[in-house]
Amino acid sequence: MKNITLSNYDISKISPIIQDYLSLIYIMERDKDPIVGSRLADLLGVTPPTVTNTLKRMVRDGLISMDEKGTHLTECGWEAAKVVMRRHMLVEWMMVKTLPWSLLHSEAHQLEHAISSMTETALMDQLSHPETCPHGNPLPGSDDVTSNWISILDIPIGETVVIRRVHELAEENTDLLTFLESNHVMPGFQTTVTEILPFNQTISITLDGKTVILGNAVARYIFVERAR
Repeated sequence: MKNITLSNYDISKISPIIQDYLSLIYIMERDKDPIVGSRLADLLGVTPPTVTNTLKRMVRDGLISMDEKGTHLTECGWEAAKVVMRRHMLVEWMMVKTLPWSLLHSEAHQLEHAISSMTETALMDQLSHPETCPHGNPLPGSDDVTSNWISILDIPIGETVVIRRVHELAEENTDLLTFLESNHVMPGFQTTVTEILPFNQTISITLDGKTVILGNAVARYIFVERAR
């Protein structure tokens, strides 16, 4: 595993609410998804006017830019977002032996804002510089680790694959994570695609002899690696 140089960007004066915006914008921009206010509102559980006002504050504070080309993180915004994301993922690892996998994200969300730079560095060392979080998503600076993993929607019927990642945006839905965990649709588990039904937008997979049916809206967040 490679050692990632940790950013020294100080986020102590950035409110938890703004940190939440930074992490979501980071994910969307990293994935080259347009940053749309209505989508942020849905993900954050707030109204579109609230998002608009918050984004204006972020522009004022130099964390994002907004123009005819869209909404984007500034250099400072990127550095701050990377710190937020990394601390969140480190807290998930810190609790991985204590809590169910499906609850790691929501619980880490409550604690990540209290992590200091010193604690962040200590956790990175103690955890041997993890490259992904327990859900398989890359820590900032380790995006290349996931570059060969593909959506399970791109796997043909009959092929066996290893689940490697459940996308960050799926982590926002604890009920979904609970369903995935109860059916072992988690990183490290091997599965075979058994049925694809385009007319009702579902895909069926088997894990340990059990069939699990996923809607495409969920399956698009599951990334796999072809079995070797």
